[in-house]
Amino acid sequence: AKPRGGKLSFYAPPHLIEKPQDVQKLIDDSLVWECKATGKPKPSYRWMKNGENMESTEERIQVANEVLSISRLTLSDTGMYQCVAGNKHGEVYSNAELRVIAVAPDFSHNQVRGQTLVKVGGDVLIECKPKMSPWGVISWRKGSEPLLETSRVSILESGSLRIWNVTKADAGLYTCVARNQFGVASSTGSVTVKEPTIITTQPATLDVTVGESVVLPCQVSHDPSLELKFTWFFNEQLIHFGNHGGFFEKVGGQHSAGDIMIRNIQLRHAGKYTCAVQTKVDSISIAADLVVRGPPGPPTSIHVEEITDTTASLSWRPGSDNHSPIMAHTIQARTPFSLGWQAVTTVPEVVGGQQLTATVIDLNPWVEYEFRVLASNRVGTGEPSEPSKQARTKSTSPKVTPANVSGGGGSRSELVITWEPVPEELQNGPGFGYVVAFRPHGATGWMQAAVPSPEASKYVFKNESIQPFSPFHVKVGVYNNEGEGPFGPVTTIYSAEEEPSRAPTRVRAKSLSASEAEVWWKALPWNASRRRVLGYELRYWSRSEREDMASVQRTVGNQTSTVIRGMRGSTTYYVSVRAYNTAGTGPPSTTVNVTTKKPPPSQPPIKVMWNASNSKIILNWERVKALENESEVTGYKVLYKKNRHSRPSVMETNTTSVELALPVDEDYIIQIKPFGEGGDGSSSRQITIPKIPGPNAVGSASKVSTLSALSTIALSFTARTSL
Repeated sequence: AKPRGGKLSFYAPPHLIEKPQDVQKLIDDSLVWECKATGKPKPSYRWMKNGENMESTEERIQVANEVLSISRLTLSDTGMYQCVAGNKHGEVYSNAELRVIAVAPDFSHNQVRGQTLVKVGGDVLIECKPKMSPWGVISWRKGSEPLLETSRVSILESGSLRIWNVTKADAGLYTCVARNQFGVASSTGSVTVKEPTIITTQPATLDVTVGESVVLPCQVSHDPSLELKFTWFFNEQLIHFGNHGGFFEKVGGQHSAGDIMIRNIQLRHAGKYTCAVQTKVDSISIAADLVVRGPPGPPTSIHVEEITDTTASLSWRPGSDNHSPIMAHTIQARTPFSLGWQAVTTVPEVVGGQQLTATVIDLNPWVEYEFRVLASNRVGTGEPSEPSKQARTKSTSPKVTPANVSGGGGSRSELVITWEPVPEELQNGPGFGYVVAFRPHGATGWMQAAVPSPEASKYVFKNESIQPFSPFHVKVGVYNNEGEGPFGPVTTIYSAEEEPSRAPTRVRAKSLSASEAEVWWKALPWNASRRRVLGYELRYWSRSEREDMASVQRTVGNQTSTVIRGMRGSTTYYVSVRAYNTAGTGPPSTTVNVTTKKPPPSQPPIKVMWNASNSKIILNWERVKALENESEVTGYKVLYKKNRHSRPSVMETNTTSVELALPVDEDYIIQIKPFGEGGDGSSSRQITIPKIPGPNAVGSASKVSTLSALSTIALSFTARTSL
């Protein structure tokens, strides 16, 4: 059997989902209510007032399905309204009350502004916004008189008052009066007219140079009762004084001046500066353009167009001239061997400001160069360009020979030749080396040897036929992969010599003090065997030391005596002497011994006292006693000088007092030290003897001598620098 078909339909009565609410309105206000319902089929709507259906009988009342709107409400619109939504399955109702009320004029919540400030020539709007329903009539009074409208004075539809091109006569009290059938009310405010603010400084373009300072003026005339506020802008950005690195400073000291100073101007300070002046009644501004002239900016696009062994052709593009025409360009070069950037020689010699090419000359071959360009104008020289890419000059045969060719020394049968290597930047190409040429004095042909290392600085020729200390002519040349270069000048060098073969004789030694001894010997004669003597070498060691730990002291030339210093006191030393030359030292002499004297006294003089009278200073001190291991005191040295930096004078005495004939109008510094055969002992502390008044005060000086002595004794124990 065939199944039967069927259709299922759903239906629903209306259900309100949005209802109108009770509302209270003023006369002349507007009302809009909306009513929404669901249902199937879709509901239809109708509106009722006080139980009767409503129709759009008046233009101000519109009924459109679910929306009811009423404009310009009146008291008669007050009532109970119903929204009815229905379909064939039923109807639903919603009730809402509308109350329309009247209000007498009222300014309690919106008074006319108490005071309005306006400048002469300005415009002013005084608003009047009373609360009243229905809206009534607005009128204005100035003082007690009705205000009449003119070409400058107008009462707007809103009730507000506008006055154009205000004059001083417009100042005063203004009252807004509002009326409707339910009452009248008023509100009063004042208009105060002020003189306008005028910037008296004229707009200008200022022209300054980097590093200078400039004042940007902003002078105004204004109503003295108004406070001014100055604000500055740089390229429309607010200037915060105290920031910007301290370049900007307010300097307008007067109330009517807002001048600012820009110190140590830099290129970045060029631009537009605006001074804005504001009061309670107006605001105005003035702008000045600041042109900053400075050294040129760095050139760009430095390019090496062509390069040879000694020249490089360059090109570049100009940088900014910074408002001062470029007058010249300077080219600098740098290599791995130079100390920073160096000036170079160019063609043309002077590169003008409009020229953007030049050739650098006198370069070294086979060297990597970088170049940079600097531009100059009347202000100065600007920052350098970025360096060019490294470019290497072409190679060529070398031109520079080694410096300081010399030699000599070495071992038996050797000719030692030395020189200073040619710097890498002067080798002119790869494969650099040296050619060493030499010949004995009197010979015509040269012997040659190649030294292929560019760092080499020495060549040794060894041959058993070479006689000791024989003269040779020597010259050193250069070469590289491009070919041979020149030889340097010929110089004379001696072959190696033999060390002296004989020992000095008649060696004697004598102790001079605890730390010094003098040694004598007989000089060796010069002989035909070419064994030169350049001087003598002394070796000395104490009894407690081994000979191989001996100290060494050398003399130069034919000297036959010397003093050994720095020895220890009361010590026996052994001394030997031998001759020396470049080959070494000869055999030693017979060893002699010497015993140094006892050390000098270690105790300084104490209880130093002084007395000054006339032009004499009398010094006394306590005798110094030598210790058992010290040399006896044989006398004293008195050292005196006028100030700390002068050289001291010395007086010797074998007593414990001395009289110095010194002017008493000078300050003196004095020290005393003992001496004996072991040398000078320890010094007393410094004694400062102050300047004493002249002859008229001799008596008083004598009277206070004891006090002076006591004072000086105290001073003598104050640490001072030794004389």
